[in-house]
Amino acid sequence: MEIQFCGADQTVTGSSHLIRLKNGKQILLDCGLYQGSGKEMFEYNSEWYFKPSSIDVLILSHAHIDHSGKIPKLVKDGFKGKIYCTPATRDLCAIMLLDSAKIQESDAKSAQKRGNKNAKPLYDGFDVKNALKLFRTVGYDKWFYAEENVKVLFRDTGHILGSASITLDIQEDGKKTLLGFTGDIGRWNRPILRDPELMPECDYIISESTYGGITHEDTPQETDKLLKVITDTCVFNKGKLLIPAFSIGRTQEILYKLVQLNHEGKLPEIPVYLDSPLSTNATEIYKMHFECMDENIEKELQTNRNPFGWRNLHYISDHAESKKLNDKKEACIIISASGMAEAGRIRHHIFHNIENPKNTILIVGYCAQGTLGEKLVQKPKYVKILGIEKKINAHIEIIGSMSAHADDPEIRRFLANQKLAKTVFLVHGDEKRQLRLKENLLKDMFKNIYIPSIGEIVEL
Repeated sequence: MEIQFCGADQTVTGSSHLIRLKNGKQILLDCGLYQGSGKEMFEYNSEWYFKPSSIDVLILSHAHIDHSGKIPKLVKDGFKGKIYCTPATRDLCAIMLLDSAKIQESDAKSAQKRGNKNAKPLYDGFDVKNALKLFRTVGYDKWFYAEENVKVLFRDTGHILGSASITLDIQEDGKKTLLGFTGDIGRWNRPILRDPELMPECDYIISESTYGGITHEDTPQETDKLLKVITDTCVFNKGKLLIPAFSIGRTQEILYKLVQLNHEGKLPEIPVYLDSPLSTNATEIYKMHFECMDENIEKELQTNRNPFGWRNLHYISDHAESKKLNDKKEACIIISASGMAEAGRIRHHIFHNIENPKNTILIVGYCAQGTLGEKLVQKPKYVKILGIEKKINAHIEIIGSMSAHADDPEIRRFLANQKLAKTVFLVHGDEKRQLRLKENLLKDMFKNIYIPSIGEIVEL
């Protein structure tokens, strides 16, 4: 048996790991898009480390585009097997993948207008619909057969709605091997979702490492900082607060925090605009899946109290209405995708508002290297947006602890029952973060920690 590491290796995007069994069967764990810019992104998203038609089954940990976004291309290029995931993941993929196709088609048309006649999307809406036909859903904590002699178990990781760790029980030559993939690990004591559940003890583990060596702020400090940024920007400066936020997970958590601040009478009487059709649709899907919710949210939904909205929240879907937000002079909050500010409507809001010193751009999650969000975190004097250099006069604030990813202590807590594993492979993290996590896991008495490189094949 062997693993080929096909994405999110010494980086945090493009998750994909291929398990090749001795009998020739091939199982793919995740199939994500590389998010960022430049030649490296284009090459990764256009090519494969394997033949898509040779894959027997795909098992998907969750719906984020860096884990699911390449599935329609996999199907377009020849994959015909089943795709297993949780019910919530399937529902979210339906809207996210269609949105991804729409963005790619729009970007290709724009590139063609600029003279690049060969510009094409990786896939279109037709490819997405073909991919969705292959999805099969299984709930948490139920062993099922993905292939003969290969059982699979999903357990809730509390990262986003429907997110799951994947445990494979593989029987070969009379020998049983348990191989675990953490997917993206969530966090304990966070609003909305249930706490992460530990995986069964495994022989081998593939683990994310996004925040290795980093400890997040506590939730109360995080909420206090959010309120201070809102007050400073919208009350004292009479400016706009722009929040790039992932449509799934981050947006719902921000809305929930704003609702709670409003109920407590702390939120200023200012309009809040959710300018993302995808975020709006995702929020409706959140309301449908009680099985992923913690007790507090479940009670609120059952009593018809909306945990994601109040009278000052306005949903913007029409593109023309989105443009009008940039002409408004009033103080307001604009929440829009994408979370890394690399695509979507948020780029246009930043473009039109970044040179105004009254305004603030608030980064509330991880931004991959090379993205506009990552550049803003560095707080340079100038940044290029939509091909034009803009001076940064707006304030740049960061609340990294709002990330849905576990920090270093939480990753180690999640892996605490895996100390007998023969090898823990660290993926989905920059090399610096992986080395810090490796050091800490070895202190925790883990046996063997390995950091694979992209395309590397390891025999178990």
